[in-house]
Amino acid sequence: MTGPLHRFRALPLRSRLALLVTVAVAVAVAAVAAACWFVTKAQLEQQRDTTLRSTKVDNEYLKGLYQYCTRASKLQPQPYTGFTVQLIDAQGTACTAPDSAALPVTAADLAVVDGRRSATLHSETDAVGVKMRVFTYAVPVTVSRGPGLPPADLTLGVSVARPLSEIDKPLSTLAWVLLLVSGIGVVGAGAAGLWVARSGLRPVDELTEAVEHVARTEDLTVRIPVEGEDEIARLSRSFNSMTASLATSRDRQAQLIADAGHELRTPLTSLRTNVELLARSDETGRAIPPDDRKALMSSVKAQMTELASLIGDLQELARPDAAQPGPLQVVALHDIARTALQRARLRGPELTITAELAPWYVRAEPAALERAVVNVLDNAVKFSPAGGTIDVVLHRGELTVRDHGPGIPEDELPHVFERFWRSPSARQLPGSGLGLSIVARTVQQAGGEIALLPADDGDGTVATIRLPGAPQPPPDAPVG
Repeated sequence: MTGPLHRFRALPLRSRLALLVTVAVAVAVAAVAAACWFVTKAQLEQQRDTTLRSTKVDNEYLKGLYQYCTRASKLQPQPYTGFTVQLIDAQGTACTAPDSAALPVTAADLAVVDGRRSATLHSETDAVGVKMRVFTYAVPVTVSRGPGLPPADLTLGVSVARPLSEIDKPLSTLAWVLLLVSGIGVVGAGAAGLWVARSGLRPVDELTEAVEHVARTEDLTVRIPVEGEDEIARLSRSFNSMTASLATSRDRQAQLIADAGHELRTPLTSLRTNVELLARSDETGRAIPPDDRKALMSSVKAQMTELASLIGDLQELARPDAAQPGPLQVVALHDIARTALQRARLRGPELTITAELAPWYVRAEPAALERAVVNVLDNAVKFSPAGGTIDVVLHRGELTVRDHGPGIPEDELPHVFERFWRSPSARQLPGSGLGLSIVARTVQQAGGEIALLPADDGDGTVATIRLPGAPQPPPDAPVG
């Protein structure tokens, strides 16, 4: 398709904008010039017709002209100043002043002479081809018919005419002036449109250069200067915000990969060492003592479990929808806590876990919330001494899990929700350092808060999860 519209769309945006401005101004100028010309023409024609209608030739001049035309007098009348004057009698005979071209006599003129019309105004061409505007009216005249004859009372038609060129020439001159001014205006509009396009699209050019720079170099630190509050400024802010978010996301991704690699290196190194010991024993034929072999196999199993847990946590963080919560539902927090307690008791059968769970309903993603509560309880089980006690209380949307373990030093509390962060005292325990960061994210997505603080008596740690209540419990929830 190679039509005008296709060719127009193929032009650069700057050229299209300049062309549109030029065309718009040209149309506006043409419309104004045409309106000006037609209004001027109408005004001049109206003024000319008004002048003709108001022109009344004096009777003495008419008498003299009639006597000259009928040869009753040899005195030649002078041309009437500014007008062509012609007399018409009842028989349709026309008489024109000397040095004036005769005008054709029309039926409308005869109707004025015989009294059927009071006056008429029309355009005609005289005997020499000049276009004239003619006004004809009737006038009674008493004229002398010659020596020895009594005067006669006549009704004559008087045609007063002026050439159309009186206004045609000024109108033609005006048309050329308007055309010249319009041409200058269009050229100026084109130059102004090009200047406006360049000035207006300069931020777009800067944005384009920035995008091309980012695509070419992958440098997300570039920023576009923002000026004003217009659409271009909003676009620039959006681009700056996007590049900042992408830079942050890339930094987090790089940090996540680095941290994951660091965390994976330790269990993999230990697992590799144990597997090499087992393989060397088989290759050399030197049997490993049963107790040592059992310890190696237990170590391999524990490292594989740690790897599986770490990979699971990484998959949780790497999910495409990890940054966005799933569909929120009204769920019973006390039921979720009760299910999590059952799993915690299986993992720490030697521990005493007490629970006081008052009914409380929240809006959250059920699976994610259950995983968060399980992670908090697992943390308490992990750090509780053998035979210790864990107290779990749910009251008015506040779930507290208190263990009686060694606790967390105050200088380490600000880091407990960071990814892969692990207390120096907990580095020998299984875990990936991602559990609490996942818990914090889940609670925040549900509109709640989480805190990890040392117990008031200095014995153990208290994890507190606060979640806002749902507007109403689900329809099948028990009442009371």
